[in-house]
Amino acid sequence: MSTETIARQCTLCEAHCGILVTVEDAQVTRIEGNPDDVLSKGYICPKATAMAGLHHDPDRLRTPVKRVGDEFVPIGWDEAFAEIGQRLRAVRKEHGSHAIAMYLGNPAAHSSSVLYGVLLRVALLTRNFFTASSMDQFPQEFAAWQMYGSNLLMPVADIDRTDRLVILGANPAVSNGSVTTMPGAKQRIRAVRDRGGAVVVIDPRRTETARLADEHVAVAPGGDLYLLLAMLHVLVTENLCDERAVRQLCSGWDELRALVAEVTPEAMAGPAGVDAETIRRLAREHAAASSAVLYARVGVCQQVTGTLTHWLVNTINAVTGNLDRPGGQMYSTPPVDAPAFARFLGVGYGAWTDRSGAYKSFRGELPVAALAEEILTEGPERVRAMVTYAGNPVLSTAQGGRLTAALESLDFYVAVDMYITETTRHADIILPPVSQLEREDLSILFPVFSVRNNVRFDARVFEPPADGLEDWQILARLVTEVLPLPVRRFSGRVMNAMFGVASPMRLTGLAMATGPYGVLRRGRQGVTVAKLRRTPGGVDFGPLRPRLRSIIATKDRKVHVAPEEFVRAARDLVAEAAAGRSLTAAPDGFDLKLIGRRHLRSNNSWLHNLPSMVKGRARCTALMHPDDARARGLTAGDQVEVTSVTGSIVVALEVSDEIRAGAVAVPHGWGHQEAGVGWSVAASLPGANANLLPDPTLVDPFSGASAVNNTWVRVVPAGVGVDSEPGAQVSTGNPASV
Repeated sequence: MSTETIARQCTLCEAHCGILVTVEDAQVTRIEGNPDDVLSKGYICPKATAMAGLHHDPDRLRTPVKRVGDEFVPIGWDEAFAEIGQRLRAVRKEHGSHAIAMYLGNPAAHSSSVLYGVLLRVALLTRNFFTASSMDQFPQEFAAWQMYGSNLLMPVADIDRTDRLVILGANPAVSNGSVTTMPGAKQRIRAVRDRGGAVVVIDPRRTETARLADEHVAVAPGGDLYLLLAMLHVLVTENLCDERAVRQLCSGWDELRALVAEVTPEAMAGPAGVDAETIRRLAREHAAASSAVLYARVGVCQQVTGTLTHWLVNTINAVTGNLDRPGGQMYSTPPVDAPAFARFLGVGYGAWTDRSGAYKSFRGELPVAALAEEILTEGPERVRAMVTYAGNPVLSTAQGGRLTAALESLDFYVAVDMYITETTRHADIILPPVSQLEREDLSILFPVFSVRNNVRFDARVFEPPADGLEDWQILARLVTEVLPLPVRRFSGRVMNAMFGVASPMRLTGLAMATGPYGVLRRGRQGVTVAKLRRTPGGVDFGPLRPRLRSIIATKDRKVHVAPEEFVRAARDLVAEAAAGRSLTAAPDGFDLKLIGRRHLRSNNSWLHNLPSMVKGRARCTALMHPDDARARGLTAGDQVEVTSVTGSIVVALEVSDEIRAGAVAVPHGWGHQEAGVGWSVAASLPGANANLLPDPTLVDPFSGASAVNNTWVRVVPAGVGVDSEPGAQVSTGNPASV
C-alpha cells in the first residue's frame, strides 16, 4: 500500500486555505490543514474535505457529453470541439457576434484558468458577456473606480493589526473573507479582542461572526446607508476628523460636509433601525480608536444602495485617518502586481448597453440581470447561442424564473462544467474539466486582496487521466474554434500548439518574474515557480504596507470622497426618508424583508451533492424571529410559502431570535429537484430556489448589480392559498412534486 501526502490549497472559496492531502492507492484518505501555510497556518473549514468528495463523486462528468433527445451521451473531445466550432461560427455568420453570449461563474476566478476565460470572451467579440460579479461585488468595484480611479483598487481590511473592526453585511467567520482574503477569520477576529481591541458586527442577523464580537447592532435590512450617513454627520459636526490631513489626501471634503450637515442620527434612526445614541457612539468610537476599519461585503452589495454604501464605508475610513495605514484599509503588494497597473486599466463604463438601453457595460461586461431578456426578446442581435464556464445562473442569479425558458430557446448552448446542473442540463454539449486535485496552479487574483503579502503554489495531487483536459485547455481549444482562421485545419493546429506551451502556469510565472518579488527585480533572491514548488507552505512577504500614493489612479491623484452622482443620489434618498418613503419601509401587501445567509458547509449552488456536506438538519429554511412567527400562527418546522411580487417558494420554517423582527433569511443556491439534473444526492434534498423571489429589474442604479436583498415578501402557512402576482413562479422544494 503506497501512501503520499501532498501540500496544496483548497480552492473552493477565496480563502484558499493550505491543506495536506493524504492519498493511499489512488484514494484520498485524509485532508487536514497545513500548519506551514503562510496565510492559513493550519486552519481549514469543513469545505476543504469536500475536495476529496468532488474528485471521487460518481456523478462528476469525466468525458464530454452531447444531448441526444432528452439524454446525454458520451462524445469524443475532437468531435465535440468540431461541432461546437461549426455551430458557433454558423450563429455568428447568420446573426452577428453579439448573438453569442458568455457567462463566467464564480469558481472560474479561483484558478489562473480565468485568463483563458477572458481570452475566449475576447475571441467571441460579443458585448453579451456576463459574470457572477454582478450578483456579488459590482457595487464595491464601482465605488473603488469612482473614489480611487480603478475598480481593481478595492482596499483590504488590515484585520491583523487593527484595534477596532466593524463589519457590515459580511460573515467572515463562515466565509473566511471576501475581497479581504483572511483564512482562519475566527482566530483573527478573536485576536483583535485578545490584544485589547473591539469587534462590532452590524447585521440584521446575529451571525456566526456576531457571536464572536463585542457588540451586535441589528440594523434594519437596507438601513446601512442611513446609519453610515448619520455616523458621518457626527464625525464632521463634532470635528472628529483631521480636516487638514483629509484635504491633503482627498478631494470633495466641502461637498461631503454639506451633504451630511443635517443628516442627524435622530433623523436617520428610524430608517436605519438603530437608535440615535448608538449611532453617535459608533462614530465617536471609530474616530477615537488608535486604528479602525469598516469592512463591508455581499450583504450590502446586494442592495439598491450597494455602491453608495461602499462609498460611505470607504469615506468613513478615509476621513478618520484609517486609509492606507496599518490597522485600517490598505492595499497588498502581490507577486503579480495588478494594483500597480490599475491606472492603465479602464472600466469601459457605458461603452455599450443591452438592447433595451437599461443596463450599461462595466469592466467589459453587462450585468447578469439583462441575460434572460437578451435571449428571450426578439429582434436583431438577440442572443441565440451561449457559452457558460463554471456557472449555474439558473440557481445563482435573479431572473424571475425566466432563465430556464431562455436557455431552452437557444439554438445552441455549450457548457464547461463538471456536472449536469440546473443550468447545464439545457446544454447541447458539456465539456468537463479534470477535478481540482488533478490540476496545479499559481493563483494571481486572491493575493491582490490578501491580508498579508504572500504567494503560494497549488500542487497537483493526482495526474490527470490521459484523455482529460484542464479548464484552460478546454477554453484554449474553444478559442481556436471560434476565431475566423484563414485555413482552419492548418492554422488551428498551429494555434493549439502555441496554446499548449502558453499554459497559465507559464504565463503567471513570467508575470511574477517582472513583479516586486521576481528575479528581474531581486535577482537570484527572486521568487520563481521552481522555488515555490519546493516551498509547500508558500512564501510570506510580510504585512501590508502603505502604497496608495503610488498606485492611486485618479487624475488628480486624490481620493474622491464626494463623487457628484453619489452625493446627489444620497441627498435624494435622505429626502425620501424624511417624507416617510425610506428603503426600509414596507410596501403594501408585504411586511418582511428577505435577506440571504450562508452555511459553513455550503458554497453557493454546489457541494450539495456530497453527503458529508449536507448531513444533519435541513439548511434551506426560512429563518424568522419568534415575534413574527407568533403573529402569523407559525411554529418551527412548519412548511411556509414565501411570496414576493415575482414568485413563491415553499420551505420549512426555522424560528430564532438571532434575526431581527421584520426580516426573514433564506439561503440561495438550493432547489435541485429539476428534471434532468445530474446531482443524485442534491436532488433528494429539501429546499427551493430563493432567487425566484427577487425582482430581476431591481438593481443598484450605478453598477447594475442585482439587489436581491431589497426583496419584500410575505410568509404564510403553505397551502393557505394567498395568491402571488400573476405569472409568479412557484417552487415547492419537494422532490416528490417534481
